[in-house]
Amino acid sequence: MHDPAAPPPLPRLTGAAEALERRQVPLFVGAIVVGAVVGLLAPAAGPGLSTAVNPVLGALLFATFLQVPARELAGSLRAGRFLGAVLVVNFVVVPPVVAGLAVFLPADDAIRAGVLLVLLAPCVDYVVVFSRLAGAAADRLLAATPLLLIAQLLLLPVYLPLLGGPDIRGDALGPLLEAFLALIVVPLVLAWLVQAWAGRARSGEIVATGATALMVPLMVATLLVVVASQVPTLGGAPTVLLAVPVHVAFLVIMPFLGFGVARLLRLDVPEQRAVVFSGATRNSLVVLPLALALPAGAGTAAAVVVTQTLAEVLAMVAYVRLVPRLVPRLVPGQPR
Repeated sequence: MHDPAAPPPLPRLTGAAEALERRQVPLFVGAIVVGAVVGLLAPAAGPGLSTAVNPVLGALLFATFLQVPARELAGSLRAGRFLGAVLVVNFVVVPPVVAGLAVFLPADDAIRAGVLLVLLAPCVDYVVVFSRLAGAAADRLLAATPLLLIAQLLLLPVYLPLLGGPDIRGDALGPLLEAFLALIVVPLVLAWLVQAWAGRARSGEIVATGATALMVPLMVATLLVVVASQVPTLGGAPTVLLAVPVHVAFLVIMPFLGFGVARLLRLDVPEQRAVVFSGATRNSLVVLPLALALPAGAGTAAAVVVTQTLAEVLAMVAYVRLVPRLVPRLVPGQPR
């Protein structure tokens, strides 16, 4: 019997792709370890690898979007309670949490700027991938990404100076818009074109199935490239390690608060999991160019964003296993 709380089924994987799917978590951890080793042993490769981050991430998101039919995405836009939960968690719950954690930061304006910048910005890219792996409503989370980006574009200039961070406005927000176009709009349009092709021709179906089978390898490549490209930047600013406890505390606190809001609004199980992921996952890869563009202490602020990225990637790998335990699937006869 079909579980009404289950997300839309993925295209069926066979052979090597199915084997990779079963071993995805150890593969992700291995990619992080290899990336860290490469970053430490070949730091000169960091700038070159950085240029590969967006193309690899874009390919990963294309493969993810390919699994979300356009008609389901359109239906998700009408999920008012879910969208309300995501917005409340990210823009009502998160700011006080960040303000409380910021009390424990050292007296360094650049470190504070980096922490506030990254923790106040909800993720609009790979959160869709990780949430899908955990059985969350990735289609609805995908539908919410434009609202999340628009809200952070409007609210970051308000929250940052309010909490003691930098004053950003105007052209400084350009990197956020560019990243949204490159990492969300373009992959999404390409995925819809391939979906239409697959619905009309056997060749399109083969391409769609092949792209779906590349999900795990693309995630491995993304993790490896991100970690390897960013680890070398940490050596020049060792004081940023003082921000790590704040990042870790955020990643521990937010799943429970997100779950509480989702339960309060009586969302179903996949939606609850999606809200948990959205509240905990930050826009680190997208705000990194913004951190680099800050007028003072840009290097340190960017290094803070990078440390958050590394902590978050490790946390997301753990979340894939832990969030389904925090938000378990309903069993027959159990009340919602």
